[in-house]
Amino acid sequence: MNANDVKELVRQRYAAAAVQVAGGAPNEQVLEVADDSGCCDGSGVEVDVRFGAGLYSADEADGLPAEAVAASLGCGNPNAVAALNPGERVLDLGSGGGIDVLLSARRVGPTGFAYGVDMTDEMLDLARANADKAGATNVEFLKGSIEDVPLPDASVDVVISNCVVNLSTDKPAVLREMYRVLVPGGRIGISDVVAEDHLSPDDRAARGSYAGCIAGALSRAEYLDGLAAVGFADVEVKFTHEAVPQMHGAIIRAVKPA
Repeated sequence: MNANDVKELVRQRYAAAAVQVAGGAPNEQVLEVADDSGCCDGSGVEVDVRFGAGLYSADEADGLPAEAVAASLGCGNPNAVAALNPGERVLDLGSGGGIDVLLSARRVGPTGFAYGVDMTDEMLDLARANADKAGATNVEFLKGSIEDVPLPDASVDVVISNCVVNLSTDKPAVLREMYRVLVPGGRIGISDVVAEDHLSPDDRAARGSYAGCIAGALSRAEYLDGLAAVGFADVEVKFTHEAVPQMHGAIIRAVKPA
């Protein structure tokens, strides 16, 4: 498949997940629908169960709309990774049903603001409905791609993302956009699936589908080198748990020099 085909497959996957959530499906069922992409031969490979709503504590989920929790398809908890502070402006790349935006809005408080960017109309509709249910007034969900973020330069203090960068077919563009929208001294705190350095792209593809967050993953060295190449400093990639053999849920942190 070419890049446009992959992007459309990813869009369809998330649209289907949003429709399932709107119909009242629990997170476990939504994850099953999302993983049934059929885009690569992932037979015999089971994605680690530590995806989705189970990565959030009961305290975090408390007070959020059930639909926001059910729509969680991520591989981590970027709010914990980024250590958000009151008054900060936060951008979530690939915001889905809005759980990380709503949690960010709660943490940065009324003097801060949280943006979400997503390319899927169904997820944007769901996220906006969830924000209304939560009574969140310091949030905005924008339609756009993570390769071309619809925000001006130096407009946010923190960029977060939850298992979405690996879905992009142009990851250098995503890394450049993260750097561009951050203020000097701003930081990223994202969760993603990351491959061990010895795995080739073909090895990664054999472990699962692109739309299922596995085949498109960068290696640890590719992440380190890619972030440094666009100007980030203090780059860190830390494995947290194995998602499939030799591919891991990971925390990625870096700082835009002041």
